[in-house]
Amino acid sequence: MNRRVAWPNGHKFAFTFVDDADWATMARVRPIYDLITDLGMRSTKTVWMLNASSGARNEGSTCENPAYLDWNLSLQERGFEIALHCASAGSSTREQTRFAIERFRTLFGDRPFIHCNHTGCADNMYWGDARLSGWRRTIYNILTRGRRRHSSWGHVEGSPHFWGDLCRGHVSYVRNFVFDNLNTLEVCPEMPYHDPARPYVNQWFAASDGGSAARFLRNCAPARIDRLAESGGAGIVYVHFAAGFAENGAVREEVRKRLEYIAAKDGWFATTSEILSHLGNGRPLEISWKELRRLEVRWLKACIRRGKTL
Repeated sequence: MNRRVAWPNGHKFAFTFVDDADWATMARVRPIYDLITDLGMRSTKTVWMLNASSGARNEGSTCENPAYLDWNLSLQERGFEIALHCASAGSSTREQTRFAIERFRTLFGDRPFIHCNHTGCADNMYWGDARLSGWRRTIYNILTRGRRRHSSWGHVEGSPHFWGDLCRGHVSYVRNFVFDNLNTLEVCPEMPYHDPARPYVNQWFAASDGGSAARFLRNCAPARIDRLAESGGAGIVYVHFAAGFAENGAVREEVRKRLEYIAAKDGWFATTSEILSHLGNGRPLEISWKELRRLEVRWLKACIRRGKTL
């Protein structure tokens, strides 16, 4: 299903990044943000509010670091969106997540409109095999050898990690499936959508894969950027800016040139929640079971092709 959208101020297409907090330090990611600021682009950056107590994976700086917090506040002042990547890099209890949300509101002046689950966290919302339905869940468990069965408890009432009601009360959008197609709207024209089988998430959105510098360069190849612009679509690219986009305090040359190429196009370079709000037009779409099945099948096929299941 093709979905044509009229973008603000006559722009031809929409484009943004969601930057995952994994491994992030100012030294690793500040050069990228300085560049995209200079290019007139705005995007979404996830943060951890709390230091992890145990079991953390892919740790980076958190908002308990005063210098890192100040820098994130400066990004917000420049027009970037700050979002949540779970309370911490390790599994958090309900009370830790509640504190993190309250702390987020105090420091950044509003609730976290965007939330993205973090790998390995027991407090993830509808993650692991809970992302899928019916026989697609069975296929997922076969592909992952059952290692991610019942691995997420954020939506499970009675669990010490449950915060589903807090998510529904504070968070507008949660990221789910990631695809190789740069035109995220083409692969998921329903977004932002509500899934009645997963009631604690208000609206879901999909993303395009830019998880490493190599994947970003492949998925944001000039020909793909040209097609995105010509189609009038929307690219919401999920990245780890700390994963090799900059080296020795400078943005890698090929990454810089690619960002300059994107910025030269007539795109609406807004934050993720701005783009999703425009797409939703204030009316969350309840996805049908047929549309959800198509989306889940497409994601599973993409995972099999690239030999990776998240």
